[in-house]
Amino acid sequence: MTTLTTAPLASLLDRLFEEADAASPATTPSAAAYWTGLSSEERARLVRSKTDYLDFYAHMKDIPLAISRETGALLYMLARSTRARTIVEFGTSFGISTLYLAAALRDNGDGRLITTEFEPSKVVRARNNLTAGGLIDLVEIREGDALRTLSTDLPEAIDLLLLDGAKALYPEVLSLVESRLRPGALIIADNADFCPEYLARVRSPENGYTSTPFAEDIELSMWLG
Repeated sequence: MTTLTTAPLASLLDRLFEEADAASPATTPSAAAYWTGLSSEERARLVRSKTDYLDFYAHMKDIPLAISRETGALLYMLARSTRARTIVEFGTSFGISTLYLAAALRDNGDGRLITTEFEPSKVVRARNNLTAGGLIDLVEIREGDALRTLSTDLPEAIDLLLLDGAKALYPEVLSLVESRLRPGALIIADNADFCPEYLARVRSPENGYTSTPFAEDIELSMWLG
């Protein structure tokens, strides 16, 4: 038995995934008018933009933008198999990925997870979900722009980094954290194909990484140090 498969987390995750499956930008009132007014090209541009992402994600504040169950299971297994004790996450949203990572820390014996989210209403939801899941004691939620919140007070050695916020900022966030990555640390980047700059960096061995695309939408990298 693991934290993932027992109360209170198992039933909480079931509920959160049901809610995520039922939500979409086109059917959520707070996002529908904005979303339907954008062409597919404009949506892609906003996701890739280093300047316009704040407005885009602000309109998506009521959308979970959740990882899949499969990705959640992968995060849990990677954190457990590496015996991670210090984890940094960029992009909390409603906290589903955070729950998987914190569950791994619990089952590893202890640890610290720093996660950051710029949308205040999502911070509230994530904190409530982590409290309901019995994992809030392992998690520090930093509210604000990750370029500020992750610029100071990081652990001396980071075992795992999850990038799942504004895709255009992946290189900048990696730069903030890189000096603290321990040799062998894993970096999981969701939908990294939206940021060719990031992919070029982690796929170039001279930059200190080995990296490979994994599943349909994940780039899995390891810091060689």
